[in-house]
Amino acid sequence: MHFVTGGAFNGKRAWVKKIYSAHDPDNWISAYDQYCLPEEIANRDDDLLILEGIEIWVKGLLENNDITICRDKFKSFLAKWLIWEQMEPCRRLVVIGTDISKGIVPMEKESRLWRDMTGWVYQDLAKEAKRVDVIWYGVNQLIKEEKEYENLYKNR
Repeated sequence: MHFVTGGAFNGKRAWVKKIYSAHDPDNWISAYDQYCLPEEIANRDDDLLILEGIEIWVKGLLENNDITICRDKFKSFLAKWLIWEQMEPCRRLVVIGTDISKGIVPMEKESRLWRDMTGWVYQDLAKEAKRVDVIWYGVNQLIKEEKEYENLYKNR
């Protein structure tokens, strides 16, 4: 799994499209396009799957669940996504989430909880990811890379 994060409107989507040559809309599931959180992806035949807008899906989970249930549910989804990726050696899962942890801490309890929960989810994603990039102003900063991802940029 490749986790990509960074500020809002900082070029995460464009960077991922460039790196993965991702132009097939069927490979891209985005919360920003009102797609539901993909709980089950086991039946997908794709070699590439991009999930965008994790922070939006986290907010939706928090609307109907307490923080413990929300965290457990997300860990369950993540485990299923990783199994899907590992089923075929050429499969790649890319997860994109906007960093909402910077700036002033919100006064409203719900907003603070969303920010905290998103941070915990991103920690889980970064822990499981083979590669993690932060995108600022369209430029990536590699913060984690395991051996099997070292050749990601070759010939690009």
